[in-house]
Amino acid sequence: MKVCIAEKPSVARDIAEIIGAKQRKDGYYEGNGYQVTWTFGHFCTLKEPHDYTEQWKYWRLEDLPMIPSSFGIKLIENNGVEKQFKIIEQLVQQCEEVINCGDAGQEGELIQRWVLLKAQCTAPVKRLWISSLTEEAIREGFQKLKDAAQYNNLYAAGSARAIGDWLLGMNATRLFTKKFAVGGKTVLSIGRVQTPTLAMIVARQKEINAFVSEEYWELKTIYRETEFTATIDRIKVLDRAQKGLEYLKEHPFEITSFEKKEGKEGNPRLFDLTALQVEANKKYAYSADDTLKYIQSLYEKKLVTYPRVDTTYLSEDLHPKIAGIMQDLTPYAALTAPLLAKPIPKLKTVFDDKKVTDHHAIIPTGVYPSNLGLEEKRIYDLVARRFIAAFYPECKISNTTVLGKVGQVEFKVTGKQILEPGWKEVYANDVAPKKEGEEEEKILPVFVVGESGPHTPRIHQGKTSPPKAFTEATLLRAMETAGKQVDDEEMRELLKDNGIGRPSTRANIIETLFRRKYIEKRKKNIYATQTGIDLIDTIQTELLKSPELTGIWERKLRLIEKGEYAMETFKQELIQMVIDLTIEVKTSNYKVITIAPDQPAEKEKEKEEKPKKEAKPKEPKKAVVVEEQQCPKCKAYPLKKGNTAYGCANFKVCGFKVPFEVFGKKLTDKQIADLLTKGKTGKMKGWKLAGAEGDTEGKLILNAAFELEVER
Repeated sequence: MKVCIAEKPSVARDIAEIIGAKQRKDGYYEGNGYQVTWTFGHFCTLKEPHDYTEQWKYWRLEDLPMIPSSFGIKLIENNGVEKQFKIIEQLVQQCEEVINCGDAGQEGELIQRWVLLKAQCTAPVKRLWISSLTEEAIREGFQKLKDAAQYNNLYAAGSARAIGDWLLGMNATRLFTKKFAVGGKTVLSIGRVQTPTLAMIVARQKEINAFVSEEYWELKTIYRETEFTATIDRIKVLDRAQKGLEYLKEHPFEITSFEKKEGKEGNPRLFDLTALQVEANKKYAYSADDTLKYIQSLYEKKLVTYPRVDTTYLSEDLHPKIAGIMQDLTPYAALTAPLLAKPIPKLKTVFDDKKVTDHHAIIPTGVYPSNLGLEEKRIYDLVARRFIAAFYPECKISNTTVLGKVGQVEFKVTGKQILEPGWKEVYANDVAPKKEGEEEEKILPVFVVGESGPHTPRIHQGKTSPPKAFTEATLLRAMETAGKQVDDEEMRELLKDNGIGRPSTRANIIETLFRRKYIEKRKKNIYATQTGIDLIDTIQTELLKSPELTGIWERKLRLIEKGEYAMETFKQELIQMVIDLTIEVKTSNYKVITIAPDQPAEKEKEKEEKPKKEAKPKEPKKAVVVEEQQCPKCKAYPLKKGNTAYGCANFKVCGFKVPFEVFGKKLTDKQIADLLTKGKTGKMKGWKLAGAEGDTEGKLILNAAFELEVER
């Protein structure tokens, strides 16, 4: 028997249907020589400090740094996880071969490898590696199963990333909290990626705070209904500007140069995840986290290819399939018709095997999009139009530059005319994607060198503007390029290896900073809070907060993935960094930090050093927002508030919900939050149970099947 392990129940069901495992069992499907089972997200995690030694249960400076002799994993404490893992463990120990059908990426590889490691799998393992979940892709993937060993480097990179995050996060968080935090409930959270990201926001915030706006004046003049601007430096004194104006009134305007050049505006690149998140934030103000959820859902509905990618190219073997996908995009038939009238070009800006590693850019699969909510429709439309636009002709333009002078003062105006819209036709009813600083179309009249005539000069008054605050779009770009301001697409591609975080984790990093109240959003702009600023000011170690240096760590992780850097070397370098950091911070003096009492903290709460054996570390109490919780059943989607219940955002597949009223009692958000985080509420009276006389007293619990029942 061959055991297939998928990452989600819905994917397992699709695979089982296609390979003929149609008999439903408890926790798996069986048939045609296959058993198809599933995880639901992370089943295993690295052990926590107290799992290694009782001494590390307490937060004490003298116990730092914490460096385990070897890192171990453990099963996440959850009834559903434990039950499903036992099923996987039994299947794996009795099979002849395992087929890893996890998400085809670094995180997906890590999730499955840890499960197989925990289950003590000794059977040979194959890998299903596919870029979409369509029936055709799954069938083709099973015909071309890879040997699991091909992905050992990917697993090594995932492990190194997890260990690195543990070493730095656990040690630095305890180190800075015990050294600089005020109050028992204050936790100063430090992370390998989150801290340099916060540092970029703080640096921008300080530039904005320190900025002093200055007035300036410019000389402008209108000649033949065209406004020209003087090319001299901005004038800082009004009196000088007024003298300039008087000078202009005494002389005629003369054209000194008229130049018209034809050019092209290149097609927008296909989307990688970051570019899609940027575009969705610019156009619809969607957060990076929301965009990731929407595109992941579209992937699971088989409408788009694998989304957690960082390339904007397609592999060359996809070229023959492009026309078929175009034909299937029936809602866009009017746009695809001109492309399908002739062979699809094999463009170098689209197809390049050297720029594609595990997956290609995000494109539609051709499956007809139906029953989509507004948000998913919008994201699908972005992907579909970008795919079509990539194959349209370039946009042909004419750029005009006109120079003139009034006496000795030189003037200039530029214009732009679209000659052939090309790919811009795809966005004809839309605001076309516009690059930073790109000019709007402005058609100028024809001027002749030497012509001269009267003009109408004026003084334009302006104020200098502060640096722009980050939006999620510009922050994602800064993370991708380790803080470097890059507008050019090709340069952006070159810097990707040195970006901070992975495309799939950047959204979560930003959300974490919001949750910890280190940053806040005002309209679309992101600002550092005083707590965030104080935390960065306290950190003297440049390595912790430098995007460039953190980008070097990221590059090493990518080299591990390529087999060009040893995981053990990376680990030893991080250990040495943690040792050096600990010594430096323990001996430093700096101001302490106080955080508002409602500050959420993700880490365990520090524990007073009292010799109570039964004492366990607890998280600081915080208000739990139900809609911020993940579904406890599938572990893959957030909870959404409906008319009568909170339910999994993927309810049609998962089926999990908690009604507002159950067994005759209305539940408060606190009680629902207790159910989700603890698996049960406190003891309550007044439950109305079928077959019971009168009201019942007891706790409402989530059972192993994630159903509600009253425990008396």
